[in-house]
Amino acid sequence: MDRTFFRYLFHPELREPIFVEGLPGFGNVGRVAAKYLIEFTHANLFAELYSPFFPDFVIVNKSGICRPPRYEFSYASINDKHLVILTGDSQPSLDDVVAHYEICGEIIDLAEKLGCKLIITTGGVPVTSPEKEVYVAATSDELATDYMEKGAVIYAKGRIMGATGLLLGLAKSRGLNGICLLGATTGLRVDKSAGHNIFKFLMKTLGVEVKTEDTMEK
Repeated sequence: MDRTFFRYLFHPELREPIFVEGLPGFGNVGRVAAKYLIEFTHANLFAELYSPFFPDFVIVNKSGICRPPRYEFSYASINDKHLVILTGDSQPSLDDVVAHYEICGEIIDLAEKLGCKLIITTGGVPVTSPEKEVYVAATSDELATDYMEKGAVIYAKGRIMGATGLLLGLAKSRGLNGICLLGATTGLRVDKSAGHNIFKFLMKTLGVEVKTEDTMEK
């Protein structure tokens, strides 16, 4: 493998889908949120991304069968809205800036081809004592204010590392709308609670009420 490439399982029919990213990162909050979203919406996997920029390990399943790390793209529909959901096994090293730009550029290319107008990225933000806060950063004042009025707290300073931040920046440079939702976490372990908070907030913005007992036991 000498380049980043997509493997399509099939091509879904989509109408201006919302693109949602949830990759491994601080507290694995984004990945947890994406997994909850995929399970809740019964999303279908339609494409995979492979890259030589991913770490040098393989994923081994319960049957002992291995595969290289990858990103997975699934689609779903809910309340007449179409979603494209990205999750995956790992991100490139934070030190490999070129790798992040190349892979995130490929992802934005795909989002544009699918007709996405809104990119939503998710992740974790470190706090000493998390209290279920959901922080928001956006590509415009209007979007930031809109999500603040829905219950998020403005993320007013700092940086957003990895794909969670870079996809937002690239989306803005391409003229796309972008929102980043960050769950408050200590980041000392996989934080299912913070991921679930992001998932519930996202579903609320889509007009769907989620009961905790429907998802947290999974």
